Amino acid sequence: MKRSGLLLPALLLVSVSAFAAFDVPPDRSGAPYNTPSMRYVADMDFFKLPPGRKMGSSSAVRGDSKGNIWVVDRCGANDCNGSPLAMIMQFDAKGNFIKAFGAGTLLFPHGFYIDAEDNLWITDGHVDAGRKLGDLVRKFSPDGRILMTLGKPGVSGSGHDTFHEPSSVLVAPDGSIFVGDGHTPGKGNARIVKFDKNGKYLMEWGGHGGGPGQFEVPHSMALDSQGRLYVADRANNRIQIFTQDGKFLGQMHQFSRDSGIFIDGNDTLYATDSESRDAAGYGHHPGWRRGIRIGSLKDGVVTDFIPDDDLNSEAGTTSGGEGVWSDGKGHVYSAQVEQMRVVRYTLK
Repeated sequence: MKRSGLLLPALLLVSVSAFAAFDVPPDRSGAPYNTPSMRYVADMDFFKLPPGRKMGSSSAVRGDSKGNIWVVDRCGANDCNGSPLAMIMQFDAKGNFIKAFGAGTLLFPHGFYIDAEDNLWITDGHVDAGRKLGDLVRKFSPDGRILMTLGKPGVSGSGHDTFHEPSSVLVAPDGSIFVGDGHTPGKGNARIVKFDKNGKYLMEWGGHGGGPGQFEVPHSMALDSQGRLYVADRANNRIQIFTQDGKFLGQMHQFSRDSGIFIDGNDTLYATDSESRDAAGYGHHPGWRRGIRIGSLKDGVVTDFIPDDDLNSEAGTTSGGEGVWSDGKGHVYSAQVEQMRVVRYTLK
């Protein structure tokens, strides 16, 4: 494992010290937190698509610094292979469609992140060797230009310059790039790969398993105000916490089996569970309900739960969402694969 030191500029040190330091949140395992919150109202039709365009499966929703909201869907279906549709869509803060781009550049849009310069980072979790597409990470400018590609398009692997089913991506304030690589428990890759701001490989950690620093589907990542890296280790039903150099700091089980996580400026964690079920087999997590759990990282306590069926007329009609984001204005957004929509929940 390669590790490197980092000298932080004085200004960055000042900005970090402005936050009140807190310890790694405790692992509050115990009874599942399934009590529905009655504080949120759902809007299933917030995003207004152009005539004739329908929303496909999506695990990706996020806002930029200008107040716009970006949704990346799978071309009106659950795969973009062969589709002429542009899958990267921009909306204003009221859900009005602005533009779309990206047609033909991605097969299976999956992980999504918007950096400090409003560039969009998207992982592609499928592969087509013949067309030289997939198993990569692409960086797009807000006007649709491809600025960087990590991985070899159409090539699957576990080397320094290849991925297999990358699920998540994150860019740290210093420009470091983290990729959660792997999407199948027990098969393929199960690692976090770190690159510098120019895409140069720095280090990696992981491997299949349930021990500290091991993964089974590193499906989403987020940073808290202290710069600690949180990884939604989905098939292990936990969130793991690391330094940005891969040192294991702790884990949490109280937010359930998470597909997506987001941490806001107040260190509030939004974690969405799209898979938990009592039945044996994939997603087996008895006693836990699917939905979005919200809580403070300062104590690790879950305070709200938006279940997948609480705010709908038919029980169990949503998948609980794979992607989650909050705008800090009382709205929580859930990007749902199975139901092919992005739902906005508003705090009453």
